[in-house]
Amino acid sequence: MRRINLIAAGMLFTFGSYAQETAKGYIYSDRNLNGKREKMESGIPNVAVTNGIDVVLSDKNGYYELPVSNDQIISVIKPSGYKVRTNEDQLPQFFYNHKPAGSPALKYKGVAPTGKLPVSIDFPLSPSKEDSNFRALIFGDPQPYTLQEVDYFDKGVVSELEGVKNVAFGLSMGDLVGNNPDLFMPYIKAIKKIGIPWYNLMGNHDINFDVKEDKYSDESFEAHFGPADYAFNYGDVHFIVLDDILYPDPRDGKSYWGGLRKDQLEFVANDLKFVPKDKLVVIAFHIPIGEAGNNEGFREEDRKRLFELLADFPNTLSLSAHTHNQRQIFFLKKDGWKQEKAHHHYNVGTTSGNWYSGELNDQGVPVSTMSDGTPKGYAFINFKGNQYDVDYKVAGKSKEYQIEISAPKVVQHDLKTSAGIYANFFMGSEKDVLVYRVDGGAWKKMAYMPESDPSFLDILHKWDHTETLLSGRRPGAASDCHHLWRAAVPVNLAPGEHTIEVKATDMYGKTFTQTKTYKILEKSVN
Repeated sequence: MRRINLIAAGMLFTFGSYAQETAKGYIYSDRNLNGKREKMESGIPNVAVTNGIDVVLSDKNGYYELPVSNDQIISVIKPSGYKVRTNEDQLPQFFYNHKPAGSPALKYKGVAPTGKLPVSIDFPLSPSKEDSNFRALIFGDPQPYTLQEVDYFDKGVVSELEGVKNVAFGLSMGDLVGNNPDLFMPYIKAIKKIGIPWYNLMGNHDINFDVKEDKYSDESFEAHFGPADYAFNYGDVHFIVLDDILYPDPRDGKSYWGGLRKDQLEFVANDLKFVPKDKLVVIAFHIPIGEAGNNEGFREEDRKRLFELLADFPNTLSLSAHTHNQRQIFFLKKDGWKQEKAHHHYNVGTTSGNWYSGELNDQGVPVSTMSDGTPKGYAFINFKGNQYDVDYKVAGKSKEYQIEISAPKVVQHDLKTSAGIYANFFMGSEKDVLVYRVDGGAWKKMAYMPESDPSFLDILHKWDHTETLLSGRRPGAASDCHHLWRAAVPVNLAPGEHTIEVKATDMYGKTFTQTKTYKILEKSVN
């Protein structure tokens, strides 16, 4: 029986004739970067390894043992100061997919048979300088349903990030494709162009729908990306990535529900046993974990259990996507959170926007503004030790574009109007304060006003009132914008053009401004 080194999951290997119930191997320092454990390469102690439930640490020689069944993935939990190998498509290779008989017969291909368990499943790591201050790139829902939409994703988002500098890695927050795992590879080839290691998590449009048990719903995902539940460290941050789609819905066997299985919560509990309490813990999943008073999309008891597991970690952040809107949610003790400091949940905006809808822009790509008025884009999370802040970048626009102002173009002098000045601060929340002024006057506070964004309604009205066909397709209905503020339009200023200036300060203390002009006119007398 020969020893095997991890190069990529899902490949076929030749093994000996003895099946094993225990996975064994070494975590070692791959000094020559060839992916093969050699005599001169020493083992690395105290590195976490998991079978997706149990988590163990390697011993002083880098050796580990884990129980394994015939349908489990063994993965190393990358320690800080080391990097894992990536394949030619920039996908991190931190796992071994153990499926002796392969995936069950499904419409979309799963994992090919891997044969018997190898004598040794070894994980190569290479020392890497990791600054505790680093940046990660986050995509919400690329979700192409066709090759043309993969092209929209490529041209509209990926192209402006090719060769991006000073970014440690990327993460896509699920719905990598739209109900067609055959599009995984075109998606992967597009993402590869960015040129950085790229992690992925599973969304409700990435599953195998022709299964009767949730544990088989990720077979095609596993064949392309590895485990749907995994963890890794970078700097002073511990990342946990989870598949939070329960399919079929355990309530009625139809559709899906947000939640976590018992074995997934066991994995989180076992993983956190080896995470220092002063680390920042970031948990990423596709479906949001709910909000105060409205948790219909996610199983309540799973959120409570997750909060219990995080109770002793003072620095936390959770991430989701799924809604095709952008929102900041803060969980308090009344919501089941166990600490005085609120837990921040960031529901990330999407690279597909409103499902590639809207008119085509100069690139021939749909504008695709989200239904809360957030332009399509992506986020950068800036980690500073065990703290963080977030930047949202609108695709195709300057990084300074953080606010969209809606206001009437013309109002009548001294005639009271029901029209308002609206400011959509894309990264905002009700905790923030927005102020405005006109013509450089005194700053005045705007009122938080969660309702439909007027700028998005303008888009819908253009489609509904046009007398000629527009390029692209009409977006879906407007939804409430949870980062919208309003102020009255001053009508008692002198006739002429006036400049509105809005200033927003985000939760991290960063300030953004945006301006817009309007005119005050005297009513003509005939």
